[in-house]
Amino acid sequence: MADLSTVLITGAGGRTGQIVYKILKERSDQFVARGLVRTPESKEKIGGSDDVFVGDIRDASSLVPAMQGIDALIILTSAGARMKPGFDPTKGGRPEFYFEDGAYPEQVDWIGQKNQIDVAKEAGVKQIVLVGSMGGTNLNHPLNNLGNGNILVWKRKAEQYLADSGVPYTIIRAGGLQDRDGGIRQLLVGKDDELLQTETRTIVRPDVAEVCIQALKFEEAKFKAFDLASKPEGVGTPTKDFKALFSLITTRF
Repeated sequence: MADLSTVLITGAGGRTGQIVYKILKERSDQFVARGLVRTPESKEKIGGSDDVFVGDIRDASSLVPAMQGIDALIILTSAGARMKPGFDPTKGGRPEFYFEDGAYPEQVDWIGQKNQIDVAKEAGVKQIVLVGSMGGTNLNHPLNNLGNGNILVWKRKAEQYLADSGVPYTIIRAGGLQDRDGGIRQLLVGKDDELLQTETRTIVRPDVAEVCIQALKFEEAKFKAFDLASKPEGVGTPTKDFKALFSLITTRF
């Protein structure tokens, strides 16, 4: 029997990270799962197991224990904008958003991801899967305006850093994330935000999680960057052959 692959999921307390962690734990015949979360509260939320580490991605030294001996890293950390209090939807207009001090995209999506890549590389990681967002080709994308954070700009910078790192990588730029059941839709891969010009520009979180894990199993997923969305439920054929899906991708960035 082949040695099990030890996989660390960062952002394991987040909505997509929790799903990846859970699936990896269920597939203990293939993987040894580890999680990294920011707070002891998040650790308890996902079960409090000894394989969940607490660390701050903005502090590289705090990541070292979680990274020791890993084969693969799945990066699911992201800055989160918060809505300013006082918004009344009955009055029309749009809510305003802000980022907490120290938790701007520059610190989380750029410095925090750079730290993860550096520490993992030092630990001898064999593959890094990074989940980002579609929309990064458009500097005027509305997401960049949230809290004046330029979140897609900083995510893109981290993606470029990973692509230049020399570590085998898979960069998944997900479409609009939805909280629904996975495994029942035909997945679509694209490049350069072309999917954003279509009607199919969303993806459910469990499908993103599955693609992250499948990327660890196929050479066809390495040194690739792609946009990910899906057809609506009931249209097309649900994706089961991930080797074939990854083979469709020709873009390195």
